[in-house]
Amino acid sequence: HFRHCGNAFQGSPMFVVNEKQQPTSTSTTTRHPTTTRLFSNNNNLDKGFNLLELASNNPLVPQGLIVRTAKEGWKFAWSRMMAELAPQDKTGSYQRPRYGFVLGDDAPFVDEPGRYHLYVGNPCPWCHRAVLALNVLGINNNDGNDVTNIQNVGVTVLQDDPVKASRGGWVFSSQHPDPLGNGDLRQLYDQLKPGYKGRCTAPLLIDKKRRTIISNESSDIVRMLNRGTFGSQTAPSERINLYPPQLRRDIDDTNEWVYQLLNNGVYRCGFSTTQDAYNRASADVQSGLDRVEEILQKQDYLVSPSEFTEADLRLLPTMLRFDGAYSPLFKAGGVHLRIQSDYPAIHAWMKRCWNDIPGVKTSIDLADACSSYYKQLFPLNPGGIIPTPVTARDLGLE
Repeated sequence: HFRHCGNAFQGSPMFVVNEKQQPTSTSTTTRHPTTTRLFSNNNNLDKGFNLLELASNNPLVPQGLIVRTAKEGWKFAWSRMMAELAPQDKTGSYQRPRYGFVLGDDAPFVDEPGRYHLYVGNPCPWCHRAVLALNVLGINNNDGNDVTNIQNVGVTVLQDDPVKASRGGWVFSSQHPDPLGNGDLRQLYDQLKPGYKGRCTAPLLIDKKRRTIISNESSDIVRMLNRGTFGSQTAPSERINLYPPQLRRDIDDTNEWVYQLLNNGVYRCGFSTTQDAYNRASADVQSGLDRVEEILQKQDYLVSPSEFTEADLRLLPTMLRFDGAYSPLFKAGGVHLRIQSDYPAIHAWMKRCWNDIPGVKTSIDLADACSSYYKQLFPLNPGGIIPTPVTARDLGLE
């Protein structure tokens, strides 16, 4: 906005203060008025509104007043936008809303190929969980090039564009249209649940035959996918069991603190609107990273010396986004932290998951995922500058 203001107001009397106009090429020497413009005629420098220069020449409007007014006005607008983006409690702490549709661990469902359809967005860590489950369980025969190489559970990749979306941020693109004919995720929710007033979130799993929503809660979707075959030809002996009976108590316990300290902890850092709220969240992230590091120094996976389980699957999306987005943009645990350099056991576990577990590499476009945070969360990055994209090689995974 200010770039355009600079051109629009150039030469306006209210912004004229202190720039010497160049004399014309005449033989006589003439003194010209002294003026200031948003752009200097000499070098075309953008000086904004030159308010601070105005203050230096106007004792009635001191610099301190201008700075305080700008800071408080900016902070007020930012806090209102943050509350719209991420609901806050009275302490300025982010409160994640509840999900409206949950199947439940023991709820029956029809296990058949082609019946269910999953909507996911690549940047979203919660969507990433569902894609990981599809891939590592071998439900869809992915050829390694595209998560939407579908056979048994349909997948539509959503585009993150809050400008185009009628509510939330997810829209359908020409490359990945909605098989039910909608333009964005809100329209899909309205189609399947008329009158729905909640948040239109992804991942979203639907029953295409009954035209109903099954679940929009990632952990619930992962459990359901782990319970069925959906027509997969993968032999039971070759398939990973993400939630084996003998490890369920340990998995549930681990999931609880990983969610509080890390999965949601990084968002509590990024969406805090007070210093105290951020300090608490940042301390939680540091505590969670230390706890995971200690465990992985002793064994290959979170709850098992040798088995990749649901606990690993739920942590991995957060760790893959940490160095590229959560640490630098959300300031999670402090902007100085990096998994690759500060947590060698976690980094070794990430490499193990990335290279040894089939389907992990093809579950995410890392560069797109991390860049999306800078593109779409404009209250956190109002200038819109997007860092050089992070790749698996940058993270030391390949």
